[in-house]
Amino acid sequence: MNCLSFRLTIAATLFVTLSTQSVVDAHEGAHGHSHEHSHEHAEKPFTTRSVSRVLPLATEEDAFHFVIYGDRTSGVPAGLKVLEQAVVDTNLLDPDLVMTVGDLVQGYNESPKWMTEMTEYRDIMEKLKMRWFPVAGNHDVYWRGKGEAPQGQHESNYEEHFGPLWYSFEHKNSGFIVLYSDEGDPVTNEKSFSEGRLQKMSDEQLKFLQQSLELHKDLDHVFVFLHHPRWIGGGYAGGNWDVVHGMLRDAGNVSAVFAGHIHHMRFDGPKDGIAYYALAATGGNLSADIPDAGYLHHLNIVTVRPESVTVAALPVGAVIDPTDFTPEFLAEVDGARKVRPKQVSNDVQLDVDGNGSGVVVYELTNTAPRSIDMTVSFDPASRDWLTSLDHDHFTIESGETKKLEIALSRAANPKSKLTVPRLVFEKEYLGESARISLPPTSMPVSLKLGAVPADYFQATENRCLNVRDGSSALLVPSADLKLPNGPFTLEAWVNPSQVAGDQGIVAKMHSSEFAFFMKEGVPQFSVHLGKRYVSSRSSNVLPTNRWSHLAGVYDGNEVRLYVDGKLVASKPGSGKRTVNRLPLYVGADPGKAGEPTRPFIGKIDEVKISKGELYQANFTPARRSSPSDDTVMLLHFDRKLGPFVLDHSSSALKGTLGANAELVPTR
Repeated sequence: MNCLSFRLTIAATLFVTLSTQSVVDAHEGAHGHSHEHSHEHAEKPFTTRSVSRVLPLATEEDAFHFVIYGDRTSGVPAGLKVLEQAVVDTNLLDPDLVMTVGDLVQGYNESPKWMTEMTEYRDIMEKLKMRWFPVAGNHDVYWRGKGEAPQGQHESNYEEHFGPLWYSFEHKNSGFIVLYSDEGDPVTNEKSFSEGRLQKMSDEQLKFLQQSLELHKDLDHVFVFLHHPRWIGGGYAGGNWDVVHGMLRDAGNVSAVFAGHIHHMRFDGPKDGIAYYALAATGGNLSADIPDAGYLHHLNIVTVRPESVTVAALPVGAVIDPTDFTPEFLAEVDGARKVRPKQVSNDVQLDVDGNGSGVVVYELTNTAPRSIDMTVSFDPASRDWLTSLDHDHFTIESGETKKLEIALSRAANPKSKLTVPRLVFEKEYLGESARISLPPTSMPVSLKLGAVPADYFQATENRCLNVRDGSSALLVPSADLKLPNGPFTLEAWVNPSQVAGDQGIVAKMHSSEFAFFMKEGVPQFSVHLGKRYVSSRSSNVLPTNRWSHLAGVYDGNEVRLYVDGKLVASKPGSGKRTVNRLPLYVGADPGKAGEPTRPFIGKIDEVKISKGELYQANFTPARRSSPSDDTVMLLHFDRKLGPFVLDHSSSALKGTLGANAELVPTR
């Protein structure tokens, strides 16, 4: 599972691929190269099907891949972990070879420390299944220590343990040239990448470059690698890169130049048919965390064909080994996903004046075969509450149960918006060799209402629920709605703004329960009895922008619908009402997962549910309802307490308003 071990730390950049097509046309135009495909396949695919469409086969041509690593230095020690993950990624990609662009060790030290860092780097790189080739950077050769620096500073150490400062080789009809961009001044032994006078390549190295280009003149492509991107100017001004570039241009087959040092990706090209790339980092320090702007840990993948070169950047950790996902591993993760907090007690009470306090207790039992790291935090949106929780971290071993006790309090403050306190549980499953981040669980803390004063429902202004979409409906939890089986009555005042489509007015349906529904403006009352819905439908469309009263009665023998107190439809029906655990919505219909669907568009008021058969004949509906001993729920919508609308019945339940819900005047 080690291919996953670092991937989680760069989840924001997972599978981000920043690619640049090399300048193939410009390269061919400038260099005069042209290649015919050596193996053009004209045969059809084999099939036993008789079809008219013929699939063209892929073009057969010589191609290979190589990978390039960016800087490893100036970062935290964890940069070595990034490098280790890059090696794992590279072995999965299986290129022909791996190149670097310098700054392999932290350096800027004396020989003993340099040797330790060199060993660390080489030990990691030797885990590659393919050959890798170093490039010297300033961190690799600059000396810092007591006394006078040895001649060439760390150059001799580098050449003894990494290889020559400049060299070239061939691979599959392509040439690879490594240059050294930190020669400095051999007379004074000075080295610096910010002084122009020290940015020149020596005559000796230029002679080597000319010889290498001559050796590779008949190859399809030549690739050049060095540490400092001297072509960008700035502190590199005053050097002789113009001479180097002229030599590369005149060679006619140099396709790309790669460098590092600046720790962010940059593309300068094409220049005379040559693509110039600077890599960011592969474990090195990043001055910003903006992957989409090229500040990231990555490796470059270069695809080489006779006529083209393609370069793509892949974030470190984004390569996945599909063989990791065994049934056993998937079963482990699935088990860890099911570890959820269980509320065992809760006495958090909210009073109508906004004061609140209490303690909620959760238990978390790890039923997975390995440990889980848990972080519990308080949702910052609930900033009007104080809590004893302080971003708690703990580990739950397999089979262990942890108890979490959280105290909450809130002081009444008319200037502070009342919210429902919410806890966030974040989980990381500690797999065999990976930390796997699992989806967090966000849980609201249920609030018990304190005593409601008798005058609370004496509203000074008649208001109603204005529904515009599913997020402006009101939800009543199923567990709070204590409606026994048998006869019952559902009532509501409705004022639709539009009547097109299917709209849930008051609904708890899903192959069960009951609802007021409207289909193309025609209201209906439905109750699920036995294995079917019994629905009474009006024959008329409800008027828009006008209040109408709906009453649905199930008396044990039939289902009746009244509009404005007049009986408009009835259907025989008997038996027990099929119940569910879905919420009741005012202004929508619950989906399979309890989400609001098919919203009503308009205003709803005075929603009342009563036990028994409230109406047996035509009646005059009251514009404002009053509770009785048989009232199970009565919502006036005249006022709210934070996100809640309180119930004017002995049930004392509360409905929760959707995020976009609003209470508006009835007129």
